[in-house]
Amino acid sequence: MAISLKAPYSLPVTRASAHFSNRFITSRATFSPVNFHRKLRTSIDDTNFSRRRVGLRARTIVQSVLETEKSTKTEKPESPVRMVALVGKGEVSPLKSTSWHEVMLHTARRLKWVDEGYEMLVFDDEILRSSDQRAMNLKQEMNQTDILVVVAVTNSESVKWIQTNSENIKNVICFESSPELMNRLGGTDFRSGNKDNEATEVVKTVGDAWERRNSDDIRFCLLVIINAYVRPVPVLQNLRSKGFSTLGCMVKNCGPQILNCLLDPNCRKALQCLNKCSPVDQVCSYRCIASYESPYFEAFSLCVLQKHNCLELDAKIPDKPYVPPMTSFRGKELCHETAEDLFVGWLGDLDWSWRVAAGQNPAYDQFPCQYQLFYRGKGKSSFWYEPVFQVRTLEGNLVWRRRRYSVKRGKTPATFRLSVLDNGVVSNEFWTIVDVSDDLSWGLFHYNGAARVAGQSYTGAVLVTPDGSYPAEKERERLQSALEKCGIKEWELFAVDNCSCENPPLGIPEGSRLHSKIGITKEPDLVQGIEM
Repeated sequence: MAISLKAPYSLPVTRASAHFSNRFITSRATFSPVNFHRKLRTSIDDTNFSRRRVGLRARTIVQSVLETEKSTKTEKPESPVRMVALVGKGEVSPLKSTSWHEVMLHTARRLKWVDEGYEMLVFDDEILRSSDQRAMNLKQEMNQTDILVVVAVTNSESVKWIQTNSENIKNVICFESSPELMNRLGGTDFRSGNKDNEATEVVKTVGDAWERRNSDDIRFCLLVIINAYVRPVPVLQNLRSKGFSTLGCMVKNCGPQILNCLLDPNCRKALQCLNKCSPVDQVCSYRCIASYESPYFEAFSLCVLQKHNCLELDAKIPDKPYVPPMTSFRGKELCHETAEDLFVGWLGDLDWSWRVAAGQNPAYDQFPCQYQLFYRGKGKSSFWYEPVFQVRTLEGNLVWRRRRYSVKRGKTPATFRLSVLDNGVVSNEFWTIVDVSDDLSWGLFHYNGAARVAGQSYTGAVLVTPDGSYPAEKERERLQSALEKCGIKEWELFAVDNCSCENPPLGIPEGSRLHSKIGITKEPDLVQGIEM
């Protein structure tokens, strides 16, 4: 869950500005005409088998991933948003050296999770140097496109072709391409020193997101452009300024909490940090929150957001992607009790249920030393989840954090509804056990969630193992199959740093209950084994 406690900007929402030039580049350098220049983030692991969130999506399962209940509404559908992406032939991305062509194809699929009307066609620039029908077809597509996205194009012939054939396109955004290419927003070329505040904020938001080098933020870059210059994006529409009504609500209902927060150094720093984030930038927001947690900040958020919803926001748990739960374990049909036992995992033999080896969501899955504690409470149907993790604060300190979720069974075994009060704001999440190996050597858990009054919705997945190491190569085929069900590519995963995890604040309440169906036993060659 991420929140922004400032009154959001009117469309579009963006992060605070830095220096700009004509190109999109990373925020630590100026923005130049065409690209966010690549600032390579070191690959966490050279194998395609180790990134932090779970997921790989193939065409053969697109229908499964996008499956949702049919809408009963009869509203007239909006016209589609048309995009064309041109990528340099053979150019590789910093996402585990995956080709930019594959990255953008996957982005096109993930845009459909936000709105089925978002259509992006992806081409490599080799087609531009051909004289056959393919080039003519591309020209026709560009004549009706709303946004042209150029990625890693440096060939001089391709650059000239783009300059000649993009004159009538209102929005052109270029990443890591030739400096001769120019960004265009809303029909106006964006140059260094541009005085258009709206365009400057959009460029800053997109630049900061692109710098983080992950699939979520690549998609986010496009959504920001669509929201600002084509048509409103539903997931960004919640975060609009409500004017004086927001301020009036805060002063009327939360005066003492506001004063206490401003007088507390950590709470004040949290607000100042959040004020520099775009309201839709969950990575930026949650890093501020996790860095400067305090009782005063929690009280402030609880009053302003959770109790009185002064920002008048509303977000719902996403229904896409649909991820089917596992249905059997060790050859037997999965029941609710066994599914809960799979969450409990190694707790009892180890001091934790699972450790996170990798995850996908850049806001919530990139923290070091993540321990999961799942356990049954004293009540007959009570079940709890407590993640314990480290945070490297913005001031460079390494601190432990812990949350406590209430867990309820879903309608189907291996599905669960979780709820947590995180720094004063309630987040509700829908979790799915996608797969767990027979020997409990690894598991894959997917989640969709929303912090309603913070106007934030999100999706993600975690790959878990007993010791936080990546699963063995022999498990790769089964793991990839599980990832495909989540619609996430393996190169999207972040490897969790599990190197320096001394003295985690673990432990569960006295009287808690653990397994109901599964027993954990030591085995000589494995960390653990299981008995049914």
